[in-house]
Amino acid sequence: MLSFILYNTNNKPDEKTKSVIVDFLFNNLEQYGDPKEDILKCLNYAVMDEVTAHGGFALVAKDHGKIVGITIINETGMSGYIPENILVYIAVATTARGKGVGKAVMEKAISLIEGGLALHVEPDNPAKILYEKLGFTNKYLEMRLTK
Repeated sequence: MLSFILYNTNNKPDEKTKSVIVDFLFNNLEQYGDPKEDILKCLNYAVMDEVTAHGGFALVAKDHGKIVGITIINETGMSGYIPENILVYIAVATTARGKGVGKAVMEKAISLIEGGLALHVEPDNPAKILYEKLGFTNKYLEMRLTK
């Protein structure tokens, strides 16, 4: 049975917990991940440790006291043409994949948000199937310019 811990502006993680969250995501996102510094920025934004943050949360799933999944959702401060929330990171421990952990984390996260939720997923990411089963649709092709 999964248990969940919610970190947000009312329950901020300490530095050790932040490190555990960042390390878990970095190690389990594999080829779909980002550098630890970027993951930490996202986490700080979610719990409003950043001056420009709108908030959000980190949701940690545990099974028998061991972390098996984590997601971070940031609030965008917008609505309508840009959803109110963006799922920035979600990862499931390699040992827990295929056991419904990802679905449980997604369903719990969706129950906690107000408004819409967007996410980016690589076309070859197996999680894309889960997102489609949960009702996500592909509305746009994302393009980026990095300066």
